[in-house]
Amino acid sequence: MIHVVGHTAVDHISRVHHLPQKNHSTHITDRQVFFGGGAANIAAGIAALGETVTLHSCVGDDFAGSDYECWMDKLGIRRQFFVVPGTHTPTAFMFTEDAGDQMTFFEWGASKAFATAAAPALPLVHMATADPDFNCRVAEKSEFVSFDPGQDVFWYTKEQLESIISHTDILFANQHEVQQMCTTLGVTREALTKEVTMAIFTMSGDGSTLYMNGNEHFIPAVPVTLCDPTGAGDAYRAGFLSAYVRGYAPLACCRIGTVTASFVVEHAGCQTHLPGWAQMLERYRANFGTLEPLPSRG
Repeated sequence: MIHVVGHTAVDHISRVHHLPQKNHSTHITDRQVFFGGGAANIAAGIAALGETVTLHSCVGDDFAGSDYECWMDKLGIRRQFFVVPGTHTPTAFMFTEDAGDQMTFFEWGASKAFATAAAPALPLVHMATADPDFNCRVAEKSEFVSFDPGQDVFWYTKEQLESIISHTDILFANQHEVQQMCTTLGVTREALTKEVTMAIFTMSGDGSTLYMNGNEHFIPAVPVTLCDPTGAGDAYRAGFLSAYVRGYAPLACCRIGTVTASFVVEHAGCQTHLPGWAQMLERYRANFGTLEPLPSRG
């Protein structure tokens, strides 16, 4: 069982030719609405790959009976939700320019309840974007912790990051989040990787790097036709965690994460093109060869 903590959100994803400068404007060339939220995206990816997952999240009273609730039911996502009356389910407004860079505006809505919610003690948890203090409390209580600050990294204080990383077994981040964590903590990238058992840093279309036992392992991206980069990191984490609980070696888990992400970026939306395990395995073999499992961790 994998537990995922963090945001469930509705994504409004827009395409623009270029992101505007301050006090400037730009034309939206396409706009669509999708299911999203970092934690929900990861939970959906895990469920699609056939693993059991429980999502811990905050939603508004607009969630019950919604299409999003029906979608989660279809995927088989177990839920421990804080329903906050009189609030919206969190909503993200994302703008992606033709060059691939992205800017996001996020309405926390019901997620403000994380600040005062009781933190669960979990056997294996992945903490995605959420209230920093809530994530710190979850990390302190839980047995095995995977942590991904996401775009909320800018809200973490030095003390909060130090606390949460001291309890973290696996650290995920993209290149921008790594830079911000290093700045906040006043440490180098190398020093940051040594604080955890495993660190996986993704670099968009340039692949990812696994840091473990003082060694670096580079994992190339899988070449696909890019439609929308939104949700690639969440899909990577879903693939990695699903493989990890099955007993695969960390390097194979990174490759599985890479392959899982390659499906998501081929279509717009974070949950519109999630692969099943058989689909993932077929593309894995085409790009990385045979996938050899390790004995189960039990």
